[in-house]
Amino acid sequence: MRTVTSLPNAVREDAAVRIPMSDGTRLAAHIWRPTASDDHPVPAVLEFIPYRQRDLTAQRDSIHHPYMAGHGYACARVDLRGSGDSEGVLTDEYLEQELADAEEVLAWLAEQPWCDGGTAMMGISWGGFNALQVAARKPASLRAIVTASSTDDRYADDVHYMGGCLLGDNLSWAATMFAYTSCPPDPAVVGERWREMWRERLDGSGMWLDTWLRHQRRDDYWKHGSVCEDLTAIQVPVMAVSGWADGYSNSVFRLLEGLDVPRLGLVGPWSHKYPHLGQPGPAIGFLQEMVRWWDRWLKDDDNGVMDAPMLRSWMQESVPPSTAYEDRPGRWVGEASWPPPHIRRDRFGLAPGRVAAAGEEPPEREIGLQSPLSVGQFAGKWCSYNAPPDLPYDQREEDGGSMVFDSDPLTERCEILGAPVVDLELSADRPVAMVAVRLSDVAPDGMATRVTYGLLNLTHAESNESPAELEPGRRYRVSVRLNGVAQAFPPGHRIRVSVSTSYWPLAWPPPRPVLLTVYTGEYSGLHLPVRPQEADDAVPVAPFEDPEGTEPIATTQIAPGEQRWDVTRDLVAYRSALEVVKDLGTVRFDAIGLDVTRRARERYSWVGDDFDSPRGETEWTMRFARGDWEATTRTRTVLTATPDAFHLHATLDAHEGEERLVSHEFTASIPRDHV
Repeated sequence: MRTVTSLPNAVREDAAVRIPMSDGTRLAAHIWRPTASDDHPVPAVLEFIPYRQRDLTAQRDSIHHPYMAGHGYACARVDLRGSGDSEGVLTDEYLEQELADAEEVLAWLAEQPWCDGGTAMMGISWGGFNALQVAARKPASLRAIVTASSTDDRYADDVHYMGGCLLGDNLSWAATMFAYTSCPPDPAVVGERWREMWRERLDGSGMWLDTWLRHQRRDDYWKHGSVCEDLTAIQVPVMAVSGWADGYSNSVFRLLEGLDVPRLGLVGPWSHKYPHLGQPGPAIGFLQEMVRWWDRWLKDDDNGVMDAPMLRSWMQESVPPSTAYEDRPGRWVGEASWPPPHIRRDRFGLAPGRVAAAGEEPPEREIGLQSPLSVGQFAGKWCSYNAPPDLPYDQREEDGGSMVFDSDPLTERCEILGAPVVDLELSADRPVAMVAVRLSDVAPDGMATRVTYGLLNLTHAESNESPAELEPGRRYRVSVRLNGVAQAFPPGHRIRVSVSTSYWPLAWPPPRPVLLTVYTGEYSGLHLPVRPQEADDAVPVAPFEDPEGTEPIATTQIAPGEQRWDVTRDLVAYRSALEVVKDLGTVRFDAIGLDVTRRARERYSWVGDDFDSPRGETEWTMRFARGDWEATTRTRTVLTATPDAFHLHATLDAHEGEERLVSHEFTASIPRDHV
């Protein structure tokens, strides 16, 4: 990324702003704005997230908020109630209180003398979520949003559940927020009240995982904040952004198809990162894209930003399997609308061991499978952060415990854009069962790179709101929609469909092992969204500028970190585990003299094919220190299950220096609900 040292406007920075809410709570804000805005008001752009603007996101914030301020915007990075240096307690995601606070913050920004009355929202992940959610509430000042790595559907397409299956990242994410909500405010900002505020958080934030596990089907809890319930409520222009390695690419397509406002979609090769910091690369000049977006909708500059294709996506070339990539080869392709009329839905039947040729009608055959719990060890994370290496590895070992259907070697290049669908006629010998379906690119040497995948809890095949147990032995017809993707398969390669009955630890396995029977013939088949290459000529894509941003704040690495992603197997006791360590060491934020330590460890284990043995365990350490002040929290969460219930045990210990301030313990047993 190129560091920009000269901007069109001089920038003023206010690092300790307090924004009052109507109930007396004050939220902490960091604001960058043009110095000239005192006399020449400008629009305001809000990023509203719980990740501590003074330290944990400070370096990232310093790259893009001053940049946009230097291009004529007042940029506000505000900590949610109960996070960072804001007052109050944060007890869950996207609560009514959070969204009401966001509306109050927007109104406060619009009323400032340096603001011209127009506002926007932007954000990645949480900030992308609430940008959509607040837009649906129609605050008077809001003119446009940019939502990155977010979703319109909190149940069907978020970190908690996928296809009605409980995701392993539900535990991982709950543990992350357990650690973050236990962090203290900075005494240098809030003064002597810091200990009182910290104690209020430690005692009041609660165990979010307990809440999420008590809502295992699509109910009103998940419908709140799911803007897909009424996309017509969003009446401002939307730029929707994600990456193919991210967990949130699907919503871009749904927003483009379902919104009735000016909208642009952008999907690159990236993981869960802003595109100007995108990994895997290539990163792009996303800040320039955002400035043009704001200029169009906040300053009425008819700058041609909407002349770009409605969707710009990175058509990925074939690559060998790897858990991380520095860059993904490919090219940008454009679509004037979504869905585009030229993308074909080509169907290929499934025959025993084969993806049949187009037009071939395979005979009916029965294929039975009960996958070992080891299928899923090389699945990577549901949502890749590209550090530590967390992308899926070579699928050949996974395929050993799966039904595998291979096409003939391709005689010509095949490119797909969109969501493949796999239809399966099947039966199961248990009332609760799941399928994991993977689409892979198989090279001539046999190496298999996972391209996309989908999960389906078969009790949810008809409804996520009203799941129903299966009748063992009965034949059902289901469709498994895989994550959308843009991928080229070269000549000589094969396209592989793999089906398994578990996918641990990416998803929690069924209560008991399942023998699944798939019936080939009339119904079972693969539907590919084939994009003709000549479509490039119809919708050209202008090249993106190189990534740039302002100089990040200075930090010093005081103690080294550690990154590990280990798969282990004990062939005596048949114990297996996936252990992930993300230790960022100790980093000093030089300007404020604050040392921050972050270490996370996740361990997912099981024994042989004992479906009572899967266990997820997370441990977090967060430490903040300056001079003789030191505050540390240690959190631990353990999740296990029996056929009838999930069992949760968690602990929280908080220390001020050597003195333990708080020790909490949480336990719960939560009945399984068709999961």
